[in-house]
Amino acid sequence: MSVFYLPIGKEEEIFRNAWGSQLPLMIKGPTGCGKTRFIQHMAQELGLGLITVCCNEDTSATDLLGRHLLVGGETRWVDGPVTRAVRSGSLLYLDEVAEARADALVVIHSLSDHRRELFLDRTGETLAAPDPFMLVVSYNPGYQRSMREMKPSTRQRFVALGFDYPSEEQEVHIVGRESGADAPVVRRIVQIARKVRNLTELSLVESVSTRLLVAAGKLIARGVPPRLACCTAIAEPLTDDADTLKVGVIRKNGQ
Repeated sequence: MSVFYLPIGKEEEIFRNAWGSQLPLMIKGPTGCGKTRFIQHMAQELGLGLITVCCNEDTSATDLLGRHLLVGGETRWVDGPVTRAVRSGSLLYLDEVAEARADALVVIHSLSDHRRELFLDRTGETLAAPDPFMLVVSYNPGYQRSMREMKPSTRQRFVALGFDYPSEEQEVHIVGRESGADAPVVRRIVQIARKVRNLTELSLVESVSTRLLVAAGKLIARGVPPRLACCTAIAEPLTDDADTLKVGVIRKNGQ
């Protein structure tokens, strides 16, 4: 199935040239603004296999590289996702990379400089990344301010693309295309989202993502009343605070 992605700027051109130059790429932007969809789209456009790792605070070097496992009474080495990507010449996407443990970040250093090599201490192998291989990482700078930051020594190994929410017209097109909801309704929920994004007094950790708008649109397209759909798919996932929900305009009771 073809992956739908609406280009917002020059991101496709930058990606193609980074891949052609064998440069690792860092994508930074808020949750739900299209980073993962963009990577899927570019992997499809370039005919590359895609291996994705959703990093978290427990992601270790072993999780990425692989481990010895007992299989049928024998100990065998099983490749992790990073090793599989290097061996197969795939696009390796580490989502929310700043969340991973420090030892996990260290293992990608040799893949993100001129060496383009992966060292497997436990097997004694050194794998040279084939030409099609590309390393892409993403993270959310706004969210990371209260969590972990990427070290400058890691950041400066990448060329970077900054993502943000689409313009109103672009977002209307995306939400309408992905949800199947009627155009006037889609425009209204996009306008609501843009207002909420500007309400800094809500103190939301994350703002209204395009992903949430698509979810609301899909519910509306299936007959859920628009206000209830927006409450369920937009407001409630964002916060548990009753006052924030009230200020955010969208409420279950329709008042």
